[in-house]
Amino acid sequence: MVFGSVRRLVAVLLVSQSLNALVAAQSCWNQNTAINGAPFPPLIEATTEDLIRGLETGLFTSVDLVTAYIARITEVNDTLHMVTQLNPDALSIAAKLDSQRAKGIVHGPLHGIPILIKNNIATADAMDNTAGSYALAGAKVPRDSTIAANLRKAGAIILGKTNLSQWANYRSFNTSNGWSAIAGQTVGAYYPGQDPSGSSSGSGVSSSLGLALAALGTETDGSILSPSDVNNLVGIKPTVGLTSRYLVVPISEHQDTVGPMARTVKDAAYVLSAIAGKSSYDNYTSAIPFDTIPDYVAACNFSALRGKRIGVPRNLIDLSFDSTAAPIVPAFNAALDVLRAAGATVIDNTNFTGYDALNEGNYSNIVLEADFISDLAKYLSELSYNPNHVYSVADVRNFTHSFPLEDWPERDTLVWDGALELGYNNTSPEFWSNYTMNTYLAGPLGVTGALANYSLDALVLPTEFSPNFPALIGSPVVTVPLGAFPPKTAVTLNGFGNLNATAPNVPFGISFMGPHFSEELLIGLAYAFEQRTLVRNTITPYIQPTVELVDVVNARLNKTGV
Repeated sequence: MVFGSVRRLVAVLLVSQSLNALVAAQSCWNQNTAINGAPFPPLIEATTEDLIRGLETGLFTSVDLVTAYIARITEVNDTLHMVTQLNPDALSIAAKLDSQRAKGIVHGPLHGIPILIKNNIATADAMDNTAGSYALAGAKVPRDSTIAANLRKAGAIILGKTNLSQWANYRSFNTSNGWSAIAGQTVGAYYPGQDPSGSSSGSGVSSSLGLALAALGTETDGSILSPSDVNNLVGIKPTVGLTSRYLVVPISEHQDTVGPMARTVKDAAYVLSAIAGKSSYDNYTSAIPFDTIPDYVAACNFSALRGKRIGVPRNLIDLSFDSTAAPIVPAFNAALDVLRAAGATVIDNTNFTGYDALNEGNYSNIVLEADFISDLAKYLSELSYNPNHVYSVADVRNFTHSFPLEDWPERDTLVWDGALELGYNNTSPEFWSNYTMNTYLAGPLGVTGALANYSLDALVLPTEFSPNFPALIGSPVVTVPLGAFPPKTAVTLNGFGNLNATAPNVPFGISFMGPHFSEELLIGLAYAFEQRTLVRNTITPYIQPTVELVDVVNARLNKTGV
């Protein structure tokens, strides 16, 4: 079900309650956040622990949460286009989880808490998994993706699917972040017409506005970090292999990873704890070096920066590639003082010696192209129902060229053209020579080399400049809000000419980078920085939903006469 039919679903889900009346009653941000003196958390601020507390005390139910989040999504989706589908079973799942809680059965901290997931993470339910393309509309998978199965096992409610840059931004050279044929153009909430970044665009906008506790994104090179950066979020890009990619529409088995996008570090840690772990369907997860997943929530330690050596690969802050990022640099330099005050030693100019060679070579493009040829065909072969009979990159390209709603040729398929013209996949010796060079330049001459050569615990960069090197070697990054562009910032358009790429109030972040499987360390560092700055609370969206949890509970109580 695409979002066009969600209004009918909402009417069913809310039974006889008039959602339009509920929305209309809220002319501004709802200040009435208590019933009989019991405070309700505003959902744009609500943390995992706020929701747990409310559920445990009976202040509200999981059904209330689902109802409130659906109302909030419906209120802003016509403007921002961030959610593609709602789960038609969300309310019944919530009711079941409420019943289990009443009987003392709780599956974990996320029990009964709604999460949104990107529309390339498959679910074996009534929802599609399309990567934003009609080529996969109606296709079915034999079972849940491991990620979806892990969420359900943890008791989370998969509320719906979020829009994305089509095919996770791996189709066109001339398109816009957050556009897909299925759901249209996602727009950011911090400035009218804001570029939401990609490819986890809908996840970024949804999480930032409190349309679920958190959302899941996927990253090949920047697709969690970048939309978290511009949507005022914490994003965790995990080590490749910490989270399974089974039945996630792929780009590259060597770089793809799935991670949380949340409003706080601790919320992201709760979600990562639920989705991380080994999977028999993804052999990359066999590289996880521990039998028990670390306690990522316990890693949220205010003193985590004390005694740490943090490096700054200053040569990556290259404004020649993006001069509009200049206002970020003073905020970043001020952040280094926060790290020092928290007890860290900051070592500047721990530069990546492979930077120039990596920029001059084409190794990374070749790796992605060859991986895509192999990995997409493997995903398509797993489908239990493939109504459009697409089995390869060539088939998907042919479909796209022949189906008008795919907006070809205005949005080209040059990325796929290049992959097909390459002439080989990731089993070729030519692939391995490029992959080896990629990992050498980004590893020993990049992330891992700097960590070892300067005896560092971690590296730090403005998020704008952080994704590429870790992406190429599959190492983790955590981004945290750092600031926003000042009021007099000049508005600049994206390359496609339809979105504002730079504008006043658009957020930006700071990233902590470390060795493989160092998420526990990075989460601690990010939390210690976040708690000292609390930047997210200082940046306000220009548009936000007005429906609150307290409204839904009030409506329910009034209806039942309680």
